[in-house]
Amino acid sequence: MEAAKRALITGGTANLGLAIARRFAADGYDLVLNYAHDVRRAEGMRPLLERAGVSVRLVRADVTDPQNVGRLFREATEDGPIDVLVNNVGAFLFKPFLDTSLHEWEQVLSSNLATAVLCCREALPGMRDRGSGSIVNIASMHAERLRATPNTLPYAIAKSGVIALSRTLAKTEGPYGIRVNAVCPGFLETEGSHNPQGARDRIPLRRFGRPEEIAEVVGFLASDEASYVTGAVFNAHGGALL
Repeated sequence: MEAAKRALITGGTANLGLAIARRFAADGYDLVLNYAHDVRRAEGMRPLLERAGVSVRLVRADVTDPQNVGRLFREATEDGPIDVLVNNVGAFLFKPFLDTSLHEWEQVLSSNLATAVLCCREALPGMRDRGSGSIVNIASMHAERLRATPNTLPYAIAKSGVIALSRTLAKTEGPYGIRVNAVCPGFLETEGSHNPQGARDRIPLRRFGRPEEIAEVVGFLASDEASYVTGAVFNAHGGALL
């Protein structure tokens, strides 16, 4: 019997990350879910995912820290390789430029961009050795074409960096059979979301997105159905930027 594929999802126990985990569980992937703080929440969602008949490994690690990332991947690959990496974790900050401290800049850039860089660096050698693998990076709807985004500048810059990372790795890792794509969600209905007032009325579909809808896009890009798709930047924002 062929072994199940394994997906590692950073920030995989809440909001969009949890929706992505549920999508992969439905597809039969064993899961390695990274989280940073809430042990009770992480353990609480394990039975929900295990109902799909897949294994779930929870690894608490600060993925802004290289040593923690190294430990995450050592634990993740103890009994098998990582077939899919989803770089989902990333903090948001809504604050005027002149009020944003250097520490806050560093936090947002590290959380959104450095985490993806560090995790890709750990994942790629094993994927190269096997001649296959898929990486999906979560960016933002403002990231593909950098727009003026008052009060969210560190986040916008970091997510634009995620796009550059995705396209560059798609080009360099393609010869090794590795695909790298990015998903750019729009305004979502999630716990603690920061959707601006009036945003819903500016979206052609007249609603915010559901995490499950973004997870479907991630699942497709990671699947064999997207085997000829790499370097793609997939916008899923309900037409918000049309």
